[in-house]
Amino acid sequence: MPVIVVTDSSSRLPASLADRYGIVQVPLHVSMPDGAEYLEGVDDISSDVISTPGATTSGANPQDLIDAYREAIERSDGDGVVAVHMSRRLSGTWAAARLAAEELGDVLRVVDSRAAGVSVGLTVLAAAQAAEAGADRDAVYEAAVRAAATAESLMCVQTLENLRNSGRISTAGHLLASALSIKPILQMSDGVLALLERQRTMTKAVKKMVDTIVESVGDDEVTVAIQHCHAPELAVQVHQSVVDRLPNVTSSLVVELGPVLGIHVGRGAVGVTVGRGLQPLD
Repeated sequence: MPVIVVTDSSSRLPASLADRYGIVQVPLHVSMPDGAEYLEGVDDISSDVISTPGATTSGANPQDLIDAYREAIERSDGDGVVAVHMSRRLSGTWAAARLAAEELGDVLRVVDSRAAGVSVGLTVLAAAQAAEAGADRDAVYEAAVRAAATAESLMCVQTLENLRNSGRISTAGHLLASALSIKPILQMSDGVLALLERQRTMTKAVKKMVDTIVESVGDDEVTVAIQHCHAPELAVQVHQSVVDRLPNVTSSLVVELGPVLGIHVGRGAVGVTVGRGLQPLD
């Protein structure tokens, strides 16, 4: 068996792609103010959770990770496992994965994707494609590290209130963005979300986001992924705009951010991620 790749539900990979490459996705958690607990991708979670005061999220359960890793190790028939998780600066999942690696040994290698959402997913796919091509555990690990280092991810949000409430952006950044009720453009920088630019309207923010990605990518071959929080029509528009303007798009996909990330970015958010070095997705 090839090396098995494990990730968490923040990767936002469609089930069809996860199944195609044998990728294991461990669920993240949503906690409601009334004490109810839900598993992302497993339980039916109402879309209202995004705007529910007091709703919180947490990383993958350490025991769930260990169970998933052990099962994947067995499936690999000794070839090993590479785990790719959300940025350690945004979630405790990576730290839990490292503890699991100490228990399970060298058969497991853990990658900090330094990202969130579908950017994690593209890094996971790069690792899975390397595994499918016959790469050993260390080479699959290196493929994931390269993919994470070369991915670019931008996002427009309607408000920074959700991110401020969850502590995923600084109070200073929140005040800077909210002073004029503008629409912020965020980027993944050193594993955290940072304020890149401000625009007066969402339309201008989205246009600037697309312009920035197009200028950065140039003629590179890239995989394009659009992610959104309950904004499917806007996501389709952004997808079409990006794909039309980039000359070398090998594959593209559009995904919903899901409840865990949605709680942090708020309804109406839309983002663009580009990944390099991936084979066409089939």
